[in-house]
This record gives sequence, structure tokens and C-alpha cells, in this order.
Amino acid sequence: MKAFLILEDGTVFKGIHIGAEKEIISEIVFNTSMAGYLEVLTDPSYAGQAVCMTYPLIGNYGICGEDCESRRPWPDGFIVRELSRMPSNFRSDCTIQEYLEIHGVPGIAGIDTRALTKILREKGTMNGMITTNADYCLEKILPRLAEYTTGKVVEKVTCEAKYEIRGVKDLADNGPLSGSAVFNKEDFLSGKKEKKPSLVKELSGAGKRVALLDLGAKDNIARSLAMRGCDVTVYPALTSAEEIIADRPDGIMLSNGPGDPKECESIIAEIRKLYETDIPIFAICLGHQLMALATGADTFKMKYGHRGGNHPVKDLSTGRVYISSQNHGYVVDMDKLDSKVAVPAFINVNDGTNEGLSYTGKNIFTVQFHPEACPGPQDSGYLFDRFFTMMNGGM
Repeated sequence: MKAFLILEDGTVFKGIHIGAEKEIISEIVFNTSMAGYLEVLTDPSYAGQAVCMTYPLIGNYGICGEDCESRRPWPDGFIVRELSRMPSNFRSDCTIQEYLEIHGVPGIAGIDTRALTKILREKGTMNGMITTNADYCLEKILPRLAEYTTGKVVEKVTCEAKYEIRGVKDLADNGPLSGSAVFNKEDFLSGKKEKKPSLVKELSGAGKRVALLDLGAKDNIARSLAMRGCDVTVYPALTSAEEIIADRPDGIMLSNGPGDPKECESIIAEIRKLYETDIPIFAICLGHQLMALATGADTFKMKYGHRGGNHPVKDLSTGRVYISSQNHGYVVDMDKLDSKVAVPAFINVNDGTNEGLSYTGKNIFTVQFHPEACPGPQDSGYLFDRFFTMMNGGM
């Protein structure tokens, strides 16, 4: 079946329909990761957007259920150059086509994703439609595209109720420290799968309790905390600061999430209350932006954002550069940052935008990138250990 991707500027791409049979209007963004398409699909930060994968072959290792970063895929649509319908991977549970159909995600394949990416880089992120209607009328569609906004999507992706995740008691429970998955026929036939390798070498969070505010959290954030030995309590995004404080956590984590941070007015007000406590706080991505807004700073929308697993960030305290995983379309405005409140801690080496803040006189640090990195490099996983050091009175 033919499909069409219609952009806000009138550009039309003709391709092949994939996934669910429905028409969508969404914000079109691109991700430069060469692998990890399942983690991209299940990242709640993509709610309200349709994702174009710049790597040309997607789906070749199928869908591995245990690699999902949340309970379902969140993008409105999926855009690829070539979709592999015959995966080769003993860990695969189903094909990507089946997965998209099951969860109602439509998409388009067979288009020039390089050309699409160049348009978005030159003109900026724009809205678009994926449709199978060959009799589409541009004059009617373009006004609809111009009107689309992602809106308040945090409420859509957050958990429904508070729940707990217990920390591991033994490093062996995390899996082998190195190596890769090994095929074992008997285990395969019985449904048993080998644990993925772990880079955690110390239970630095043993005995600690962390409150994780779920703004659209990827599962690997809570997992990264629990793998270091701490108990994690996950709270819905609209939980009051008073409830979190009353549970007496040793530290607070603010997660990633979708949409324009300025749409989260009520959450920003609660984060301000958390800021005024002495509880150590670590924030990632949207959480980083909301903490900045809660303390008087500002954010703005980037031309086309950072989405991929190869973004270099520089730690300003050491001068060291780390390769990071990123997914954001908004950034904190360093020109409107009060140094009495916070100072830059990381910057993006490519474009100089802010990638992290250290809060003056507070046990608070925040980063724009993803130290839990699924998919992506594990370079910045040490930040979780820094969080626990902060809880123990260090910095």
C-alpha cells in the first residue's frame, strides 16, 4: 500500500505504508542512532512526535521485549528508509511490523530519509502528516498541520499510581560485568534468556531510598538506581511535593519526559518546593529544564533538537568530554541564568548549548543528556554514583 508524508512546508514524500492503518498528524523529528530503535520507540519523550530514523535499515534484529523502555511505543508515527521484515536474532520476540501493528503506530518506509533530515536541519522541526489517502488535498491539509501542537503530554505518559522497585542486594543479580549475549539452545527452548551485561561495579546506593518523579521516565533510570542497591519509589508526575517530602527520601530524581517544559506549570510549582528543601536532587532532560524554570531561568525551542547516541558533552569542572545519548527539542537559556542560583556544569561540544547545571549552595545537579543511555553509550553512568555520593554528604 502506498503512503505519503506531507510536511508543513508543502513537501511530499511518497513511500510504502508500514505499521497500523491510520492517518496521523504530528511533529516530525529525526534520530541519528544506528541501533536501539526499540528503545527509541518506547521512550515516552517521543509522545506527540513522529520519528524519522536516519540509519537506513531498521528492524534487522527484531523486537526484544525485555529491551523496552516503557510499557508501549509512544511516537505517533515511524519513518524509515527500509524496514526489515525478517529479523535475525535469537532474542527477537516478533518483527517490528508486527509490533507497530499491535500498538497502533502507523508509519512510512521507502522514502529518502536523508533528504527529509536535511530539510528538517535547514528549515527546523516542522509538523507533518502520514496518510495512505492518495487523493489528499494540500490546501486542506496544510492549515491542519500548522495548527498542531504536542500539548500537555506529560500527563499522558506518566504512571497512574505510586509504586516501588527494590534495589539489588548482590552485584551478581545485575548480570555479568562484561561480555555479550551467548546462545544456549536449552535455555532458548525453555524460554530463559541470559541477563544483559552490567557496568555497575559497586552498590553505591545500598541502604538509600530515592523518590523518582515520573515525567515520562525511561525504565532504565529506575533500573540504574536499583542496580546500585537503592530502593526506588516512583511517583506520578502530578504528585504534590508535600507527599514526596513526607515519605522522607534520601534523594529525589526528576526524570525525562515529552513536550514543551513551559506547559508543565503545576509541576514546576511543586518542583520549586522540592528545591527549597535540603534533599539532594538529580534531574535528567525534562527534569533538568523544569528545575531551571522553577528557579527563575528560561528555556527555548531548538531549531531541530538533539536526538541520537553520539552527542559529545564537556564536563566544565574537569574539561573531559563524554559521548552521550540525547533526546530533546528544548534547552535552558544560559543567557538568562542567574549564577547566584546555578552555574553551567556541562556544555554541548557541537553547538555550545547547555547540557547541565550545578546549583549554588544546594545539593542539586541536573543534566540535559541521558546517563541511563538506552540506547547509547554508557560514558556518563558515573553520574548515578555521584548522586549517591551527594546523599552521603560528598559532592
